[in-house]
Amino acid sequence: MANKRIDEATNTETVGHEWDGIEELNTPLPRWWLWTFYLTIIFAIVYVILYPAWPMVEKATDGVLGWSSRGELAEEMRVVDQAQAGFREQLARTPIERVPDDSELMARAVAGGRAAFQVNCSQCHGSGGAGDQKLGYPNLNDDAWLWGGDLRAIEYTITHGVRWPEDDETRFSQMPPFAGALSDAQLDAVVDHVLSLSGKAQPSSAGAQVFADNCAACHGPQAKGGRDVGAPNLSDAIWLRGGDRADLKRQILNPRMGAMPAWGERLDPVTIKMLAAYVHSLGGGEDFVEVADNPEVEVDEQP
Repeated sequence: MANKRIDEATNTETVGHEWDGIEELNTPLPRWWLWTFYLTIIFAIVYVILYPAWPMVEKATDGVLGWSSRGELAEEMRVVDQAQAGFREQLARTPIERVPDDSELMARAVAGGRAAFQVNCSQCHGSGGAGDQKLGYPNLNDDAWLWGGDLRAIEYTITHGVRWPEDDETRFSQMPPFAGALSDAQLDAVVDHVLSLSGKAQPSSAGAQVFADNCAACHGPQAKGGRDVGAPNLSDAIWLRGGDRADLKRQILNPRMGAMPAWGERLDPVTIKMLAAYVHSLGGGEDFVEVADNPEVEVDEQP
């Protein structure tokens, strides 16, 4: 049985237990601590009544206020969507080539495009759009464009993709393999000629002839490329899959050609406009040239 007594030094009752001559005082808790504890109990009871608290089989109890974190998130998203609605409507009705005329609209389009780029495009082109030569993903920061670098052309490329079989209007180009068509001497000569165009090798008259016979039809007599067929410029020292001798030989003999999804199947037109604005802003974007309204001039509807 506990032997409780009053401690003479503190005038406090002991709990009645002793360990090697040491006794424990039954010191009462401070009043402020007790009232705080009681308030936490009251707060917990009120919280359980007002808010979701007890986990059930499928969900927690609803609480009399009907509040939930998911509902709050949905409301916040609704407010943001309402704030964006005016901007998106304005961008939707503005032709892509006219967006830069409104500096505020262009700035907001670039900002939205930057976010969409990180979600949809950075996996291949990199977070900064620098691409990857080893994998054949183009650098979007330079001014080398296969299909055109104005806003309308970029929008079309994003919408319909490149060599995307599920889109009938996709950008398409194909370089034939020259394995077996060129001798080793011809291959070396044409590589010398191509490298000489950017100052990386001495000119080769034999290579120039091989180029004229086999390559100029697409790349042009000066190797400046052809956007109507997506043929790259070979004279600017900008390379999609590497620019040393071994890379060029590999590409001539057995061309590697990638594909880009047609984002028009996955993204809405406004998001595609924002992506086009962002890519255009990276540094290599070209000005849109208005075609004169002349019935004698044939206009290609595809940019």
